Amino acid sequence: MTVVPAVKRRKLSPPESSDPDSSASTLVGQSSAQDDFFNRAAGWNLEQDYEQRPRKQKKKEKESTRLPIKTAEGRIEQVQVPEVVPEDDDSWLGSEKESIEEPAPVQEETKVPIRQQILEAQEELARIASLVNEDPEEHAGAFRTLAQIAASPNFTIKKLGLATQLAVYKDVIPGYRIRPIAEIDQTEKVSKDVRRLRAFEQSLISSYQAYIKDLAKCAKARLGGVSEAALNVKQLAIACTCALLIAVPHFNFRGELLKILVGKLSTNKIDADFIKCRETMEILFRMDEDGTSSLDAVGLITRMMKARNYQIDESVLNTFLHLRLLSEFSSKASPNRVDKAPTDHDYGGKKPKFKKEFRTKKQRKIMKERKVVEKEFKEADATVSHEQRDRMQGETLKLVFVTYLRILNAGLPHLMGAVLQGLANYAHLINQDLFGILLEALKGLMSDAEALLTADENEQPEEEGSSESNRDSTRESLLCISTAFALLEGQDVARSASSLNLDLTDFTAHLYNILHSFCINPDLELSHKSLRLPDPHAPSPAWPTTTAPTVNIQTTTVLMLRALTSILTSRSVPPVRLGAFTKKLFTSTLQLPEKSTLAMVSLLINVTKIHGRKIAALWNTEERKGDGVFDAMRGDMEGSNPFASTIWDGELLRLHYAPAVREGIRGIERVIGDVK
Repeated sequence: MTVVPAVKRRKLSPPESSDPDSSASTLVGQSSAQDDFFNRAAGWNLEQDYEQRPRKQKKKEKESTRLPIKTAEGRIEQVQVPEVVPEDDDSWLGSEKESIEEPAPVQEETKVPIRQQILEAQEELARIASLVNEDPEEHAGAFRTLAQIAASPNFTIKKLGLATQLAVYKDVIPGYRIRPIAEIDQTEKVSKDVRRLRAFEQSLISSYQAYIKDLAKCAKARLGGVSEAALNVKQLAIACTCALLIAVPHFNFRGELLKILVGKLSTNKIDADFIKCRETMEILFRMDEDGTSSLDAVGLITRMMKARNYQIDESVLNTFLHLRLLSEFSSKASPNRVDKAPTDHDYGGKKPKFKKEFRTKKQRKIMKERKVVEKEFKEADATVSHEQRDRMQGETLKLVFVTYLRILNAGLPHLMGAVLQGLANYAHLINQDLFGILLEALKGLMSDAEALLTADENEQPEEEGSSESNRDSTRESLLCISTAFALLEGQDVARSASSLNLDLTDFTAHLYNILHSFCINPDLELSHKSLRLPDPHAPSPAWPTTTAPTVNIQTTTVLMLRALTSILTSRSVPPVRLGAFTKKLFTSTLQLPEKSTLAMVSLLINVTKIHGRKIAALWNTEERKGDGVFDAMRGDMEGSNPFASTIWDGELLRLHYAPAVREGIRGIERVIGDVK
């Protein structure tokens, strides 16, 4: 039998009725259903249904765990934590509620007392600092947190933040200078430890730079009419800068720290911050081993002086006397060049020939790579070679000499003493080119001082408050003379005699002429730091007591002894010059105070021990040399005829009220008596 497939049945839609009555009945049924729905909806209570709908219940209020605090008024209150109100679920009714409901009042946040903020800041700073000290590389992001706390508008919190950052950076900063990472190094594959170290170094550099900018901003702030707290922040910023410069002078951004200090030194106000910056510069100069920090500092100071037309305090110029090159540098220099000092490797003639060793191309390549590695090792170890130090110190010395020469040419009286003192200290480092220029400048200064002294003696005194009346010409001329002889002692006279005119007769003659005016100065043993009362009967005192003298390096007696020692203790002094000075010194000593008299007698003892045979005739009236009389007021020493007189002043000094002076005069007579 064959299988017959089943017939597929189809679902047929009911046939449309063509009867209009049936369609009309359908429409009537639909309309009646809608009418029933609207009739029932009119009786619904929508507000009651909405009220009975379930809602999310608010969470129970958490118990406050904060301790009560005591307010500034003395009341004890509990600090309330502001609550966060959750949003309602019926957000779809937002537009309707905004139009109907009134806006809810904004709850004010509870203000934390200042004392509580300070305590919390202290705890947070201490916690972060301890974490950084334990593992700096792990907590590299803590530097930025410290900076954020230090940016607080509260001055007390800002001071705490600056001081904490100072302590952290002093402990964390490595002993080497961090260089920027090159693009090649960034693409290279490195180990995890190296990548971690690099990330720490870059974070440290960026945070340290931001900290220095903050210090500079606080140090340069103008405090006209600002509270005392802001002034304390400025003082703390300068103190932090000084501490960083002394602790880590090798690290990055040293120039930015130096700019802060030099900016403070450029002011005319001498306060505690100014003295702090000046002492920091002096310490930096004494501690600098490689000369790089000193070169940067001297360069900034010289540029600042030039920009201000050298209207600065002379103590800033005296910081150059603390440079280590005064005792370490062995070459001679001028503003234009530095003469290399002879070393053990220098040869008188031609250099000896060394046998050249043959190396293959591969060996030369290996040697070249080895030199590069050794150079990197030296940089990593921060070793300073003698060549590099000498080069840095030579450049620093040239800047110092340029500054001294500019001040000498400008003729600034308030800096003349500091310049002359500096030139006397640097005399052994001056080459022949600069020596001749300095001698001419010193002769010009001495001539001006001599003209001023002559005008003071012959003419009426100038008006009060004038710059010339405040100048002490005797002190300036004495300092010029002592500086000139100090420069001469620092030169090799045997070599430079043929190329330089080493005639210092003008300096010697000027010193001889001012001996009488020197001995009647009442302030010989006083400096600008000495306490003394002004003369009530003097309408315009010659030595003002309200301001410091122009040249305030040493007392006048010390300057005179330095100049006389340089002239009279030399072995090549002519007898006539020795006799003229000896006779005039004995006469001037009768007018000096006790201490100055004792110092002058000690100098005369040394002179008689060295040149006893040349001046012995002054103590013997029967062995007079030459005819005529002695002219003490004659300016020409050789023409004053000193050996026509005798040392009768010694008899008066033997009756001096000071026992030490009487004993000194007896010692001079014993030395002369032993001369045969």
